[in-house]
Amino acid sequence: MRARIEDVAKVAGVSPKTVSRVLNNERNVREDTRQRILDAVRSLDYRPHPSARSLAANRSFLVALLYDNPSPSYMMEVQDGVLEACDAQRYSMMLQPLDATAPRFVEQVEKLISERRLDGLILTPPISDHADLLARLREWGVPFACVAPRDRNCAGVVLDERRAACEMVAHLASLGHRRIGHIIGHPDHGASRWRLDGYCDGLEQSGLRYDHRLVVQGHFSFDSGVVATRTMLALASPPTAIFAANDDMAAGVIWAANEAGLTVPRDLSVCGFDDTPMSRQIWPSLTTIHQPCRDMGRIAANQLLRTIRDGEGAMVYAKFALCLRGSTGRVPDRPRRGVSLGTQS
Repeated sequence: MRARIEDVAKVAGVSPKTVSRVLNNERNVREDTRQRILDAVRSLDYRPHPSARSLAANRSFLVALLYDNPSPSYMMEVQDGVLEACDAQRYSMMLQPLDATAPRFVEQVEKLISERRLDGLILTPPISDHADLLARLREWGVPFACVAPRDRNCAGVVLDERRAACEMVAHLASLGHRRIGHIIGHPDHGASRWRLDGYCDGLEQSGLRYDHRLVVQGHFSFDSGVVATRTMLALASPPTAIFAANDDMAAGVIWAANEAGLTVPRDLSVCGFDDTPMSRQIWPSLTTIHQPCRDMGRIAANQLLRTIRDGEGAMVYAKFALCLRGSTGRVPDRPRRGVSLGTQS
């Protein structure tokens, strides 16, 4: 027969209520008592019925990960981290794509919370920067955690993206590159601003002038990386290196370089940001900035669940690292002139 909570309580020598508090990760239970209960749970192979658990705790044990992000590789990493954290604390997660620019966006989220009885939300860029939604969530008292938000007065996780971008540009300059292009991320994402600022910092640190012709707007998508690269390569004095604000756009840079008959990195160095699995799967492998996207998803979820449990989460700072791979090298011996580009897509 399936073990009951009363059976666990009897084996552990405690009340069923104490067992429930441990299973719901509540505080104020002595560590030796907690361990005794968990040992009893394992020995009896106890699995609480989801409906009974929800009714007893007045919770749904369901959180939603909201996204409006064109980078599937980034979102897959974040999603895996969130799932890992939720699974460890016996929560379920639903993934919800939304259009943050929709006229009734806030009302859509309100309806989602109500209909699904969500215990809380994890917000990714650009939703994590949606001021109206954040204000409404605080007004409603709905727990939430943000991934890479501009406003850091909330629970979640961030990275020093400005510093990371600065270090990448300085690295390119150390290889002899003097004309370094940059493809900006989506204009609605706070990360785009930080990475652009870091690009400018890197130029200044390396004694290089900012040239507006070498800075082109992208949208964090492969196609926008292709279009931006065609624009820069058509210049009379094109860049010898391009730093794209994410890996998807950097992959577009490599595609457009090959389209133009250029070899990476002999003719053009390319680097990105995020260190998604794709960065190690393309050829040449992509020099990029390791943003621990999976860890950041896990941290954000843990801070949300902490907020649900204790009433307050924290903003955690994740660490970055430069990943130097095959797509960057020393500056070409001879400067290239603008190249003639095809119109393939």
